[in-house]
Amino acid sequence: MNYLVNCSLLFSERPLLERPAAAHAAGFDAVEFWWPWPHDPVPGDAEVDTFVRAVRDAGVQLVGLNFFAGDLAGPDCGVLSIPARAQQFRDNVDVAVGIGEQLGASAFNALYGNRVEDVPPELQDALARENLGLAADAAAGIGATVLVEAVSGPKPYPLRTADDAAEVVEAVRVAGHPNVGFLMDLFHLANNADDLDVAIAKHTDITAHVQIADWPGRGEPGSGQLDLDRHLADLTARGYDGWVGLEYVPTTDTETSLAGLRLTTERSDR
Repeated sequence: MNYLVNCSLLFSERPLLERPAAAHAAGFDAVEFWWPWPHDPVPGDAEVDTFVRAVRDAGVQLVGLNFFAGDLAGPDCGVLSIPARAQQFRDNVDVAVGIGEQLGASAFNALYGNRVEDVPPELQDALARENLGLAADAAAGIGATVLVEAVSGPKPYPLRTADDAAEVVEAVRVAGHPNVGFLMDLFHLANNADDLDVAIAKHTDITAHVQIADWPGRGEPGSGQLDLDRHLADLTARGYDGWVGLEYVPTTDTETSLAGLRLTTERSDR
């Protein structure tokens, strides 16, 4: 397994643009981010250039980046399946892929939108598949993959289980977009009471990225009840050889939490 740091959750003690360098100082050569501008799908060129420079100057690779998904700390959990907001997603695609092209990103997480009362679910799902295909076509131009994940929490997000997300992945692939994969977030699946052993057995073949945190609490590995070493070993035995993103909320400061981890293989060398 090869580990990287999610700099949207870890190193939150520091300003966002200082986090890639902090990750490198902690021994990681790769990072991922949520969309850095949660209220702006199309930031100005100067803002984009500053972000790109911060990652590049830190000496780390940006492996994963979320497409614009709204304010994840607020009411949002994605916009691509919401008709009133889908244009924000479309406007963002070229910007996100452009950042990824500059920094070598290989994966873009496309979060589904919450269910909205004034739109039938089947219409939201059709819009989601259309926009995922659009994003996949753009990502294919730089050899990257678009990710679909199940998410937990109280928001009316429709993809709750590995099966839910896998069904969307397969539908978009069948429509002619093979570079769409499953983001298997073990915390979110556990938080939704999904069976991790079953999810891994059924869906490793379409898994393109993995994220981990312990459960309950979303703290660092070892702070909860999940046997993450066993689950990651199972993924490896079934053929997964991609990245594992550390996407947790430290129970102490980030450096202390990372120092206490016993990662079973390389941190980020690939």
